Amino acid sequence: MLRVIMFAASAALSARAAWQIVVGWQHGKQRLLDFMRDPSGAFHRHVEEMPLDYPPSVILVADLTLAIASIAAVAQRHSYFPSLVPLLAILLVIFTYPILTVFGVQPRPIPLSLIGLVSEGLFLLQPVPLDASPFVLVVIAGEVAAIGPKHISLPFTAAALAELVVFHMVGPGIDALASYLIAVVLGAMVGIMMQYQRLYLYQERENQTIRTAQAADEERHRIAREVHDVIAHSLSITLLHLTAARHSLQTDRDVDEAVDALVDAERLGRQAMADIRRTVGLLGERPSPVTPEPSLDDVTDLVDDFVRAGLEVDFQLTGDSRIVPATTGLALYRITQESLANVAKHARGAAVTLRITVSAAEATVTIDNTVPGWQVIRRGGGMGIAGMRQRANLLGGTLSAGPASGSWHVAARIPLGKPGLSCAPTGQDDPLRLVRDAFSSVTRKFQESV
Repeated sequence: MLRVIMFAASAALSARAAWQIVVGWQHGKQRLLDFMRDPSGAFHRHVEEMPLDYPPSVILVADLTLAIASIAAVAQRHSYFPSLVPLLAILLVIFTYPILTVFGVQPRPIPLSLIGLVSEGLFLLQPVPLDASPFVLVVIAGEVAAIGPKHISLPFTAAALAELVVFHMVGPGIDALASYLIAVVLGAMVGIMMQYQRLYLYQERENQTIRTAQAADEERHRIAREVHDVIAHSLSITLLHLTAARHSLQTDRDVDEAVDALVDAERLGRQAMADIRRTVGLLGERPSPVTPEPSLDDVTDLVDDFVRAGLEVDFQLTGDSRIVPATTGLALYRITQESLANVAKHARGAAVTLRITVSAAEATVTIDNTVPGWQVIRRGGGMGIAGMRQRANLLGGTLSAGPASGSWHVAARIPLGKPGLSCAPTGQDDPLRLVRDAFSSVTRKFQESV
């Protein structure tokens, strides 16, 4: 019985591994096709998906520097041909980066360190005068220090230095060994400085978020104080007029005087309401909707609305939408809504291809639209793409948008099964809570005093 259970478990694990391989192959194939159609756009999109805050130009320069050093090292070893050792070393170095940038494999400092040490060892097996191959270690030392923690980058730097010293001692010697050793150390220090810059960028973003939240809180408190003053002033005078009207009717039976008091109370009440509307309007918040938030199932109705308005949309939904959480469904709906609205605004007459795919691991939406005529897609200064990217990032996903092969391409990927953020505002985050509390407090005090 135990043997049967173990066999079934191993079969299940094998099937799962095979399925992951198939899914990974299909994903890599699609990314390769995207790269073949639009190399520049695909490279930038794939680099933006990496968990690094380095611009694509920085990564491209680092890759080119490494390629130049490797090519120079191979060219210096032409006398060793037809030996394949230099070619194996350059293939090991150069083809690592297309795998990272094209197929979406996330860079890891330990594999990069091993690649650098092995490739440099292959180069040093065939020594040449004034060797350029140690610059491979210089570049990789900087890259590892830029993306990895110090407990990885510092040992790699020490291992790189030791490798050069060992080959210098056991071989015919390396010309200008001291210069190479200093260059490796400087490369690692440059990478550490870049990582510090990235950490400072994170800190500055966090500080900016805190300052923005504090400014918003201060503005809400200021508006709440203004509303409190308006309510307290208006209600006090209004209640005085109402008291005078009641006194005129109960004591003097003077209807005209009571009417005059009520007219004044009505006028002050309308004026107070106008002041409150103007002040609360500064909050820039819309009233909470009474209808439920849209979900992924509402995308069909959304597409139908755009089609009836004249937009040509080829829509297809693949997968079971019932497994998509409400927050993820709302994000996918808003991303689709914003993308279709941008098409209708900036590319009238364009043909749109909308694909939404739901799997057990993630939900993806891709929108491609043609650019009619000679119209040029402009990157606006609004919050459309930034808002879509923020929605995806809040749920642990990614979003990329940009031109691709003569069209505009938007792709969002949101993993399933991760906790999202609630879309309904809570009492802690309600910007009108202070206003309502102030109004209730003042009203209660006047009721107690009357």
